[in-house]
Amino acid sequence: MQQPSQPNTAMKSIALKLLHGVFSLFVVLSSAWLCMAIWIQQPINHIVSYAIIGIWIAFALSILGIYFSYVFSRRKDILIYCLAFLFALIWYFSLPARQDRDWNPEVAKMLNYEKHGDQITLHNVRNFDWHADGSYTERWETRHYNLNEITGVNIITSYWMGPQIAHTLVSFDFAHSAPLTFSIEIRKEKTEDFSAIGGFFRQFEVSLIAADEKDIIYTRSNVRGEQVYFFPIKMGMAERKALFEEYLSKSDDLAEHAKWYNTLTSNCTTLVFDMVQAVSKKQLPVDYRLLASGYLPNYLYDLNAISHQWSIQTWYQRAHVNPRVSNKQYLSSEQYSKLLRQGLPLHTHNAPSEL
Repeated sequence: MQQPSQPNTAMKSIALKLLHGVFSLFVVLSSAWLCMAIWIQQPINHIVSYAIIGIWIAFALSILGIYFSYVFSRRKDILIYCLAFLFALIWYFSLPARQDRDWNPEVAKMLNYEKHGDQITLHNVRNFDWHADGSYTERWETRHYNLNEITGVNIITSYWMGPQIAHTLVSFDFAHSAPLTFSIEIRKEKTEDFSAIGGFFRQFEVSLIAADEKDIIYTRSNVRGEQVYFFPIKMGMAERKALFEEYLSKSDDLAEHAKWYNTLTSNCTTLVFDMVQAVSKKQLPVDYRLLASGYLPNYLYDLNAISHQWSIQTWYQRAHVNPRVSNKQYLSSEQYSKLLRQGLPLHTHNAPSEL
């Protein structure tokens, strides 16, 4: 009988070791993901959740051959693990986003509107009066806008977690109306605080807020102490109107179907990029700076959407809001909006689009 050659035996051994390594990596990553999902979601109650996590970790370690021997046999344990993880995926991806939770007052109401040609009536525009201690006086308004009177679009980045991560807002200027700012945010319940980790695991729904600048930007620059930057964007009139209408369409979509916020793929920057892409005359390049949102102004500068009259370093100096508004607690909405734009080259409605 012919014996298998030594090279073939060696190749099979290497292949088996590689397969074992890949599967071991799968067990480690899938177990870490699932344990975090259970930790965040807390199915049934926290005691049961912690018990499930403990059992899962012990089972995963037994498959990896660490501390525990196999429960049944290696093959049966692997089959059980894969089936259990499949059912866990089905549970996780069937979790429904909802509109009927006990919401934090900041996101309690949903934007809705009436549209008659270019005349827009917005309901539930937020205009809270924020106090130095973080408390606020609630105020929701109805406002009227003419899309033909949009004179500018601005990107605002608010840094709260180092230079890599920023919250992105979009503000529209109008010829005869106060500016209006849109913000894609997490929709927190009254008992919840923001968690970047929770944002990966379906802890929060998405909320679209339309607000007065004195509300939604002031609270970041003057109350929370975030570092805020204000960048006028070169965008043509047709694209400005289309972008505003994209926000209206987004509000319709969220009113009809609640959606999950995702820290990486469905956040304040990626959703804005999707809307800008929808109205852009050209295909915008996908870039790591859409995920590292703190560098979004650099991305826009490279696209020539931010004027090249200054270097990007100068832009960051000129666009920095905090030095202009710090220690000013008694500003009107009009005064605050003027300070945001102080010293910046605002683009007229005739400016050519660069997006």
